[in-house]
Formats: sequence, structure tokens, C-alpha cells
Amino acid sequence: MPKHYRPAGKKKEGNAAKYMTRSQAIKYLQVSLSLFRKLCILKGVFPRDPKKKVKGNHHTYYHMKDIAFLKHEPLVEKFRDMRTYDRKVKKAEAKKNKDLAERLMTRKPTYTLDRLILERYPKFVDALRDLDDCLSMVHLFAALPAIEREKIEVKRVHNCRRLSHEWQAYISRCHKLRKVFISVKGIYYQAEVEGQKVTWLTPHALQQVLPDDVDYKVMLTFLEFYETLLAFVNFKIYNSINVKYPPILDPRLEALAADLYALSRYFDANSNASIASSQTVAVSEADKVKDKKDVADLDESELRLAQLQHQLPSNEPGALMRLVKDAAGEDEDDEETKECKTLFKDMKFFLSREVPRESLLFVIPAFGGVVSWEGEGAPFKETDQGVTYQIVDRPTQGHKFFSREYVQPQWVFDCINARIILPTEEYMVGRIPPPHLSPFVVYGPDEHVPDYAETIKRLQAAARKEILPLPGLVGVEDLENPQNLLDEGIIDRSEAIEVAKRKRKLSILQKQHLDELNKEVKGEKVSFESNVSDKKSETETGDVKVDHLQEERDEESILKSSMSRKQRGLYEAMQIGRERKKAKTNLIKERKRLLDEAKKSST
Repeated sequence: MPKHYRPAGKKKEGNAAKYMTRSQAIKYLQVSLSLFRKLCILKGVFPRDPKKKVKGNHHTYYHMKDIAFLKHEPLVEKFRDMRTYDRKVKKAEAKKNKDLAERLMTRKPTYTLDRLILERYPKFVDALRDLDDCLSMVHLFAALPAIEREKIEVKRVHNCRRLSHEWQAYISRCHKLRKVFISVKGIYYQAEVEGQKVTWLTPHALQQVLPDDVDYKVMLTFLEFYETLLAFVNFKIYNSINVKYPPILDPRLEALAADLYALSRYFDANSNASIASSQTVAVSEADKVKDKKDVADLDESELRLAQLQHQLPSNEPGALMRLVKDAAGEDEDDEETKECKTLFKDMKFFLSREVPRESLLFVIPAFGGVVSWEGEGAPFKETDQGVTYQIVDRPTQGHKFFSREYVQPQWVFDCINARIILPTEEYMVGRIPPPHLSPFVVYGPDEHVPDYAETIKRLQAAARKEILPLPGLVGVEDLENPQNLLDEGIIDRSEAIEVAKRKRKLSILQKQHLDELNKEVKGEKVSFESNVSDKKSETETGDVKVDHLQEERDEESILKSSMSRKQRGLYEAMQIGRERKKAKTNLIKERKRLLDEAKKSST
């Protein structure tokens, strides 16, 4: 009997029992291919790669437990009901019964993904860890045009835009933004929420071209799940700062595409409402019996004023991103949040019409600045004397105010990544700005560091009142171990050799000084001339030769330590080759000398 023979009807074993192909899974679930893909995306089921592929390498395999997981999903029955209901609608339309078709359309069954979110992310931290792709997808569709043939609806685009602005408003309000980088693909952001770093990509504010080789049905399925996930995350983070969700915005600001500013005013209104309610509760606890009616009236009036505060005139100065001065809230912030909160403190920015407005409206308030723009609904105008910086992206600026500085948009992003206010000379209007360095790149000791990165490092040290060791300026304490300076990249190889020479000279002088002290203790005379002559004699005698050999050895050890393993092996092979060549030449010379002596003796 063969080793792997299995009689008919017996149970399968091994990979044949653990995995099944996609066609087998579709047949087992009795669903279509598109519905199977949708279920896998919503439930988080992905293909597997078994070691032994029973049906061949050209098939896609799924685990049996995943398919059984899909079989018992209530959404499968819901999708079947929806498919049956669509057939009823088509039948009514085919019979030209419009009343019945419209009545059926109003009662069409729907489904929600709330249970799936709780199932896949039992903790809030789990949702934050999986938020990178979600935010990138939502921000992408927020910038896409609505196209009927690709089933990208206007309602879906507006919902993505609303969710993205709600997320940005929270990050900006709570100063959670950490890094920004502008690339060809778009703008990368990184925020830190509850200890989790969240990185996402937003496209540039340009007209988007939709390629034909992209399957938008699959992307829309992912988007459907991500919209629900982001809505839950926004609800959680808004409740964590005592702000009602979903926010109610000023319709006039929404019509002017100033959603972020409208959200900031909503934050202010809710913050004032919470302060007013806490004050009234404190008063009511202190005076429970006395003036009970007056306290209730005060509570109601202040709450009403706070709720209506988002309807104030939108050009009120200083209304944008007004911080709530709560001592308890400030104590909870970590050091990095406090540093981000005060970077643009007491600074007013005005945006010209050619700069990327949405990105700067998100970034500048996140670091404590106040910002306005050119157009309706702006909190203050260009002629405001309190403006300290005007962001301009044009070759020349005609009318200028002497009370402010005109800089390019890159200056704001470079200041954020460096966490200091950089000099504005290189970012002036009409100049080519310095290279925009990525904050996500960490330079190693053996890697090339751009010149502007070194400049920013020195500026950061000057801002923190630190002293950086500069190349060529090495003190006595650094002479103890020049190898550390070489490894850290503070000095190069030639300077390390020079430092080693200085160290040896200092050790010689120290030795001479100790000898002179010993002579003085014994009572011997020590004169300056003798010291000089001794030094000269030492430099002219064999001690110098010994020092010279030691110096060569030190240079060789420093040279080897800075090499890689491969370079060190090549260097040692070269040294062995030189020694062999030298020994060979010495042998030839010795033979020649012996031959000459033999000739002389014979003559």
C-alpha cells in the first residue's frame, strides 16, 4: 500500500484539511466573487500562503477557520435579503409599476458595520494602531471628484471631508501633531494620540485624475469600513475632551469652505460650556439652600450663551483656536506637547491666496499660532497691525508692511520639524529656499548628513543654550579618547591622528615634569638649559624612533577602527603583500651583497 494512500470517504489530513482555494470557498459559502471579496475586506480575512499547496501554485488559498468564520456572519444573510429585494424592485420596474417600485425603494433594507468595529477592535488602542491606512484612504476620497460611472457619490465625498476635518480639528486643538513632510505624493503628517504614533498622507490640493486601471469597487469597500472606524474614533476622542459629537457647525462658514475654522469655534463654544457648567455646579454645592433660584437662572443663561457662541461674527479677532486656560489640563500634557503648544505662541499668521490654505490652517494652530486668510469668513484682515508673519508663495511681493516678515510656506514646516523658529533670510520672497529635509529620516554615524541638517542642529543647540563640539576645536578632556570623537563623526580621520599626536606630546611633557619634580625632591639641580638640551637630545636620539613607531601603530589602529570588516581585510591583505615584497627585496639585496663580497675575495 502506498504511504500517502487515503481510501475514499476518509477524513482529509494536513494542508488539504486546513486550507481551501478561493473557488472552493465561494462554492462553500454560495456567494458571488464580488460579495466574497467584500466579506473578506469587512471581516479582515486575508489569503494564506501554505507550505504545501495541494491544488497548485496558481490558486489563492484561505484558511478553513476563516471561511467558517465568514459562514456564520450575519451580514451574509443581510446581503442575500438585499439581493432578493433588488430583484423585487427590478420586477416592479419591468412591469412599469412605478408606485410599487418607489414604495419598495423607500423600504430597502440596510446594514451597519458597528458590530464589526467592536469585533475587530475590542480596545481603543487597537483602532489607533490600525488608523494609518484608514486616514490616508479617507483623506484621498475627500479630495476626489464625484463620478457616477465609478460610483463615487457626492454624499460619500462630503462625508469623507467631514470626517477628515473632525480628525484634524482634534489634532490641532490638542496639539498632538509631531511631524510634517511635503513630498511629491502629498503631505505626510504624524501625530501622537494616547501614546500611539499615527502617520497618514493627504493629497495636494490639485485637480485629481482618476486612472482606469484601478478597481474602485474594492477601494469603496475599504472606504465603507474606514468611514465607520474613523467615526467611532472621532466620537471617542471628542468625548475624551468633553466635546459633543457630532459637532454642529456654522452653515455660513461651511459654505465658505472654512470647516476647520468652524470646528475651532465649536471647540471654543463647548469648552466655555463645560467651564460654565462646572462653575455653576460649584456655586450650587456651596450654597444649596440660599439663592437656589438665582443659581439655576445663572446656570441656564451661561449654558445658553456658550451654546450660541459659535454663531458670533466670524471676523472676531483672536477667536481662532482660543485655548482654554485650565491648569489641570496643562499639568496633564507631557513635555513634547508643551513644546509643540508654545512654538508659535503670540504669533499671528496671514495666508495669501496662492498658498495651501487647508494644510497651514491645520498646522499653525496645532503649534500655538493664530492664522487668518484672504477671503470671506476670515477672523482678521491683511491690514491687521498684529500680524507677525505673512505666508507668500510668489516671486515678488508688491505692497509690504514693515511690521511683519514675508516668508515662503516651507519656513512653517521646517520650523515645525526643527521645533525652533528658524531665521527667515533664506525663506524670503523670491529666493530659492534650502532643501526640505524629511523628519522621518534618522542619520547614522556612517551616513552622509546634509549641510542644512548640520545648520539646524547648531541652531537647536543655540536655542537650548547647549555647546556642541566643533571639528578642529578639541579640548584636553577630549584628548583622552579621540576614537570616540571619530566614531561620533565630530572629527575626521586626519584630525583624529592629530589629536593622538597631541596626546602623546602631552604625555611626554607630563613625564618630563614628573622627572624634574623627582630631581628637586632628591636635591639635584635642574636648570632650564639642561631641560632644553635634554628635550633636544630626546628628540634626536632613539626615543624619537620609538615614539615614531608608536605613532605609526596608533595611526594604523585608528585607520582600522574606522573601516568596515571588508575594508579592514583588504587593508591587512595589502600590508601582508607589502611585507612580503619588502622581505623579497631585502633577500635580493642580501644575495647581491654576498655575491659582491665573494667576487672581491676571489680577486
